[in-house]
Amino acid sequence: MIKPISFAFLIFMFLPSSYASTEFSAVWEQELAIDKNGKTQKFETLLDSEWNAHFSDNLDMTLIGRIRLDSATRLGQSQRSPDNYSSINGPLYSDSHSEISIREWYLDTKIAASYWRIGKQQVVWGQADGLKVLDVINPQSYREFILDDFDDSRIPLTMLNIEIPLADESSLQVLWIPDLTYNQNAEAGSPYQVSSPLLSPKLPSGVSLGGFTQSKPSSAIKDSDFGLRYSMFYEDWDITYNYLYHTLDAPVYYQTQVRVPDQEEVHINARYQRSHLLGATASKAFDSFTLRSEVGYSTHSYHLIDSASTEFSSQQGVQQSADLSSVIGLDWQGLENILLSVQWFQSHLLDYNDAVIRPRNNNILSLLYQQTFENETWDLEVLNLHGIEQNDGSLQTQLGYMLESNVRLWIGADFFYGKKQDFFGQFEKTDRVVLGSRVGF
Repeated sequence: MIKPISFAFLIFMFLPSSYASTEFSAVWEQELAIDKNGKTQKFETLLDSEWNAHFSDNLDMTLIGRIRLDSATRLGQSQRSPDNYSSINGPLYSDSHSEISIREWYLDTKIAASYWRIGKQQVVWGQADGLKVLDVINPQSYREFILDDFDDSRIPLTMLNIEIPLADESSLQVLWIPDLTYNQNAEAGSPYQVSSPLLSPKLPSGVSLGGFTQSKPSSAIKDSDFGLRYSMFYEDWDITYNYLYHTLDAPVYYQTQVRVPDQEEVHINARYQRSHLLGATASKAFDSFTLRSEVGYSTHSYHLIDSASTEFSSQQGVQQSADLSSVIGLDWQGLENILLSVQWFQSHLLDYNDAVIRPRNNNILSLLYQQTFENETWDLEVLNLHGIEQNDGSLQTQLGYMLESNVRLWIGADFFYGKKQDFFGQFEKTDRVVLGSRVGF
C-alpha cells in the first residue's frame, strides 16, 4: 500500500523542475490547559508551516506541515499508526508526546473550463457553529471532544475536488474521495474518552466483554465516497443543494450475547456502514441580520439500544434509522464590534422505538457572543451549547489580546454540565482553564 510519504513523492514526480515563485509562512502556537483538579491536561507546542509554489499560470501547489509537541501525555495518541487512518493518510510519526504530519498537500489547476484541486485537503459544507449537519466530508479528531477549532480537528483527506462554473453565477462541485480514513476518538484513559451510553456500548448487568473486533472498508474504489454540490445565488439568497454517498465516520457497535460456561459474554463487532446524505443550505442578509439555514437527510444512522430491553439481542444492540437534521441560525451585528448569533439544531429519527437510548427528537440551542475592544486590540468570545432533552451543555470562553500585529495572547475556560450519561455531561469533570499564545511568521 502507498504510505503518506510515498504518495507525496509521487506528486513531486509530476511537478515541473522549476517554478516562478514561492511563498512561505508559519504559525507557532503554545497552549497550556489545566483542569479543575490542578492537573496539566496539555502543554502543547504546535508549529504549522505553509509553502505555496506557483509553477505556471495553470499550476499551483500548497503544502501544509505540522509538528505537535506535548510535554503532557494525557491527550496524545500512543499508537505510532492510529487505526482510523487509511494507508495513504496518517501522521509520518506519532506517539503520546509528539506528532509530525503532512496536514494538507494539493495541486490547483484548470482543465477546460473547470478548476481542479487534487491531493490532501479539507472541504467544508454547511455553515453551523459548534455542531455539524452537512460538514461531514472530512472526519474529525475527538482527542479534545469538540473543544478544538474545526479547522484543526478536521482530518484532511486525499481527494479529487472539481469546481465547474455554470451560468448565472452558479457552480457544480464534484468530489471523489478514495481515502478510507475515519474519526479519531480519544484514547482509553484520556480525559475525553467517550463514556456516555449514547455513544459507547454498556454491557448488561453481570455480563462481561468476551471479545472486540473491528471491520473496516478495504477497497479504495468500491468503498470511496462521492459528492455533488450545486451552488447558486438567487434574489440575494446564497443557496446550495448537496448530495454525498459516503461511509459514516463513526463505527457501529454490533453486540452479540454468547453463553459460555457459568456466565454470559458480549462480543462487539465494530463495522463501518454506508449512507446517502441529501441536503441544502440557504442564507441571506437583512440589514444588520443574517439568516442561515441548513438541512440534511441521512438514509442511515445507527443508535445504541438499552442493554436491559427485550430488543437488545434481536437487534444486536443497535437501531438503524433515517435521520432528518437541520439548523436555523440568526446572526446580528446591530452594534459596532459586536456579533450575536443564535442557532437551533434539531435531529429527528424517522424509525424509532423506546429501547433506543437517545430520544427520537434531539434539540440543541447555541448562543455565540463575539466583541472586539480598543480598535480590535482585545477580543472576547463566548459560546454556549445547550441540549434541551438532557439539560446538559458546554460553555467555552476566551479573551484575547493582540500584543503585536502577528502576536496574539489569550486566556480561556471550558466548562461542561449535565449528568455523566449525557452527551455533554459525560465530560463534567474535564473543566479547564487555558492559556495560549500564537506568533505568525
